Amino acid sequence: MFTSETKVRVRYAETDQMGIVYHGNYFLYFEVARAESIRQMGFTYAEMEKMGIAMPVVDVHVRYLRPALYDDLLTIKTVLKEIPVHHKIEFHHEIFNEQNELLCAGKIILYFMEKNGMKRTVMPEHLRKKLEKYFN
Repeated sequence: MFTSETKVRVRYAETDQMGIVYHGNYFLYFEVARAESIRQMGFTYAEMEKMGIAMPVVDVHVRYLRPALYDDLLTIKTVLKEIPVHHKIEFHHEIFNEQNELLCAGKIILYFMEKNGMKRTVMPEHLRKKLEKYFN
């Protein structure tokens, strides 16, 4: 299993008039955490795109438990529970506040796609090799 943590401070522009993070902004936090997780694996989205691979989001599930507030320092835990076998990859996210309270949890499914033609493909072998050490 691969696990990483990313910190994000809630900016004023991400909140509503009550100082609470607007629900759609959690998806931005998930995206930041996914990109940083892939970077921690030793790879980047940019490298995949140069290889002709795109990773569109195809499914999102989120459960909101408590609000995040302006200026909170959030910790986004990202977990990859298994190495993708086919064309899809699942990222599990949990967002915690500074008191270590779980604020929300989500699961994001992306597909590996050929950038030209947008046909499903498998995870690039180079990325698979970098991931395997977390699953042995």
